[in-house]
Amino acid sequence: MNKNLTLELYTRPTCSDCQAAKEYLNEQNIEYVDKNAGEGADVEKELIEVTGSRIVPSFVFYRKGLFGKKKIKNLIGFENNKEEIKQLLELK
Repeated sequence: MNKNLTLELYTRPTCSDCQAAKEYLNEQNIEYVDKNAGEGADVEKELIEVTGSRIVPSFVFYRKGLFGKKKIKNLIGFENNKEEIKQLLELK
């Protein structure tokens, strides 16, 4: 993955698409921050603030910069967005 990008992945343990996404990222040795929206109201609230939705899996890509991180892309769903996720992760 581009070293200037970070990935936060919002998931729920009961979501099969979420589990497939995590399995794929782990197989590709992609580092990401797993945010379990099922853990509590704080993560759920953060998910809604960041993505505008409660739908998971939600991939949130940030660019690291001099003044912190800036959200550059949010993709909801794994299978429907797999090709774009691969491009962002430079796994073309």
